[in-house]
Amino acid sequence: MSEHDHYIIDLQRLPIGTHSFDIQLNNDFFASLEKTEILSGEVAATAVLNLREEDYTLNIAVHGTVFVVCDRCLDPMPIDIDVDDEMIDSINDDAAEPLNDEIDLSWLAYEIVSINIPLVHSHQAGECNKQMELLLHDHLCDELEPDEIV
Repeated sequence: MSEHDHYIIDLQRLPIGTHSFDIQLNNDFFASLEKTEILSGEVAATAVLNLREEDYTLNIAVHGTVFVVCDRCLDPMPIDIDVDDEMIDSINDDAAEPLNDEIDLSWLAYEIVSINIPLVHSHQAGECNKQMELLLHDHLCDELEPDEIV
């Protein structure tokens, strides 16, 4: 059993009502994931589940910092995360499907973090690795080649 299994909530065993859960995603959590752009981080999340007979709402507030690779200099850089999300699940009357049996709160918190990371990761001007900036500058093409002139 993984240390993050205690963030898996069994909806069938939980009494109807409002429940609050605290979730921590740390360096070990991010290291255990395969093929993620997140190198490390410390993220705290609070989930408030309002379980009713036929549906539920889940509010998750996620706050913290994760580290990703800068697209320019390839050094780690911090990304601050500060998000509040609401999810609703309900029974479809036509299909009469039951509620999901379980919710993995750590995975939901991770997905919220992932979709809130900007597509382009780059340090602020002047904060990139100086050696890499020099290499990039040396390979910068300032003049157009004769065959590129239109």
